[in-house]
Amino acid sequence: MPYPDFINALAAIDVPFPDDVVTTAVVRSDAALVVFFTFHKPMTLPMHSHGAQWGTVVEGEIELTIGGRTRIYRPGDSYSIPAGVQHGGTIAAGTRAIDVFEEADRYSLRP
Repeated sequence: MPYPDFINALAAIDVPFPDDVVTTAVVRSDAALVVFFTFHKPMTLPMHSHGAQWGTVVEGEIELTIGGRTRIYRPGDSYSIPAGVQHGGTIAAGTRAIDVFEEADRYSLRP
């Protein structure tokens, strides 16, 4: 099931992937950034690190390597990535996930 219209109407962020691969909708506060991701095509997320991140899979499948440990996450599964820990993986087409970043300015909002 897609996100409801009021979520899809939220601002988007600038991510380093084309809109035909992934689209976003965000809620930002002074304390955190909440991102509703929709992955339209399969993609590889290169290994990287940043502040703490927590996420949950709504639909689809994500294979994540977090700190050298690889696991497959499916609907209802959540993951927690501590600040500074290397992580990356592969995301299946049709996946929807909600991620919360402790860095409220992790991504710029699109105009």
